[in-house]
Amino acid sequence: MKLGFLTGIMGDIPLEEKIKWAHKIGFETLEVSCWPKANTRDYSGSDIDIEKFTSEEAKNFKKILKDNAMTIATLAYYDNNLHHDLEKRHAYNNHLLKVIDAAFLLGVRNVGTFIGRDLTLTIEENFDEMVKVFQPILEYAKSKDIRIIIENCSMPGWHKDGWAGTISYSPELWEEMFKRLPYDNFGLNFDPSHLVWLGIDYIKALKDFREKVFTVHAKDTEILENEKHYFSILGKQLGKKDTWDLGFWRHRMPGKGDIDWQKFIDTLKEINFNNEVIIEHEDLEYQDSLEKIKEGLEIGHKYLKERM
Repeated sequence: MKLGFLTGIMGDIPLEEKIKWAHKIGFETLEVSCWPKANTRDYSGSDIDIEKFTSEEAKNFKKILKDNAMTIATLAYYDNNLHHDLEKRHAYNNHLLKVIDAAFLLGVRNVGTFIGRDLTLTIEENFDEMVKVFQPILEYAKSKDIRIIIENCSMPGWHKDGWAGTISYSPELWEEMFKRLPYDNFGLNFDPSHLVWLGIDYIKALKDFREKVFTVHAKDTEILENEKHYFSILGKQLGKKDTWDLGFWRHRMPGKGDIDWQKFIDTLKEINFNNEVIIEHEDLEYQDSLEKIKEGLEIGHKYLKERM
């Protein structure tokens, strides 16, 4: 297993600097943020300008990676591919296709995204929309030998009441997703942190979907037990600081929350997972500055490496 991190958290410093720092710390791979330069997503990043990316730039990046003994595991573009506003949906879908093109030029195996959700439709109706949107995307990716990997965050911030903003957050929904689109190049970027606060057994889910776990996001979740009993499993309903403020949990660096990482990593080995584990840094304790962000990533790296 190679250990890396999602690059957008480090802000707008050049990708080459991120690669060199990652190598110095001991990381072996990266998930590179590839959102459009103009976007409003939190935790996004535009480390590769997909709209202008050329084969010559890809060649230069490959040399930088080789010189630093690094690889790119995934190009990341997590957005709402089923958005009810068709103009926005088409823009998201078209950008995703360009990310696939960039992955092909770089020789990167994975492109990470969300399924998303049309909030004006039921979950069942959204699965019909998913087939219409993702079948051509998967065919296009297949033609370039690229895998589409779906991260399993429920995206509560996309829903005004904190409900799920995507249709791919639980084993029940994964089963339907893969039944509807039985493609070999369609799998999961498995993130246990979301399963913790949703009350799902992340070890059982990992075993049950072992054939579809293509990469892993390493992020922890701390359950604030006193708050959980106050807010309920549905989360805070009044006085939210923002749409992500559910009151009874928070994301942490690996080792600072409730996930049993040794058991999780041992299970990865048990299911013969030998791909990339990517730290997705969303721990607010380590985000006040670039130095604090780096500190958080180093903590996560040390903790996971000791257990791998």
